[in-house]
Amino acid sequence: MTSAVVDYGLPDEVKSVLIVRLGAMGDIIHALPAAASLRQSYPRARITWVVESKWIPLLQGNGLVDRIVEFHRHEPRSWRRTRAELLTERYDLAVDFQGLIKSAVIAHLARPERIAGYGPGLVRERPAGFFYSSRVNSCSVHVVEQALDLAASAGARQRLRDFPLPTGVAEGELPAGGFALASPLAGWTSKQWPLEYYEELAVMLKQKLGLPLVLNGAPGTVPLVAGTLVHESGIGGLIHATRRAALVIGVDSGPLHLAAALGKAGVAVFGPTDPARNGPYGGDFEVFRAPDTVSTHRRGSVIDASMRAIRPEQVMKALVARMGCHA
Repeated sequence: MTSAVVDYGLPDEVKSVLIVRLGAMGDIIHALPAAASLRQSYPRARITWVVESKWIPLLQGNGLVDRIVEFHRHEPRSWRRTRAELLTERYDLAVDFQGLIKSAVIAHLARPERIAGYGPGLVRERPAGFFYSSRVNSCSVHVVEQALDLAASAGARQRLRDFPLPTGVAEGELPAGGFALASPLAGWTSKQWPLEYYEELAVMLKQKLGLPLVLNGAPGTVPLVAGTLVHESGIGGLIHATRRAALVIGVDSGPLHLAAALGKAGVAVFGPTDPARNGPYGGDFEVFRAPDTVSTHRRGSVIDASMRAIRPEQVMKALVARMGCHA
């Protein structure tokens, strides 16, 4: 099946839209342009977004979502609460940007008039497709473009590549002046860059650009690396720190995709996952990936050899070039 657009009528006919994208950080960020496109096409519609609790700060105050329905995936009673909350409104359209059985079921529980979702080529769990009124397969490679294709199938007449994000809040200690920012942890250990490389990079950043290297993470998770500064924060604090950062060093994780969405400059180090599909979308990032790296979505528990192949010297050279362009 190829990409297809289903005409759901005039914008004024859609009064309420339900978006289901439960997590995680990078995936929610990648769905924002598609959601913004739906908002543009249905300007009078009320938009509700179902999301897991920890990711709510990505949606609060972003000017896109009218209502947030919180889903606690680890609480058995959450299904009943979520269903009851969803049924307080009537939905003309639901769009499942996740493609899992649980996300499709949540969309179904809301009893919308129509549910749009991915077709067999993209849906992550095939039975999810049984709940959809329309299915779209996309020829696009990057996940942002795939989500935009799904929004088009749900009636979005314009493709907006905007990332509506909150302003963030100041949390934790940050340098008064410029700094480089990195979030060294990732959901899969195999996607992480070795901590000793951050130590080497911190020395070079200070010597060549006069910038300290700040490592961000949730409270109690930031590794202690010689020569770096620790910044502990929630998502709001990460957004604030990212907006302030002069440069960003990232791996395939939410903080990198946040930085790209905010138009920052820096370097992205990729290994097991394919940057053509999951790379930074926006900003000015040089992407490094070792030749002949095999793409896999297996959650490796040790740092992949392809991540170790990217040396701090390579990263530093790219950072110097970007600092010169964006000075």
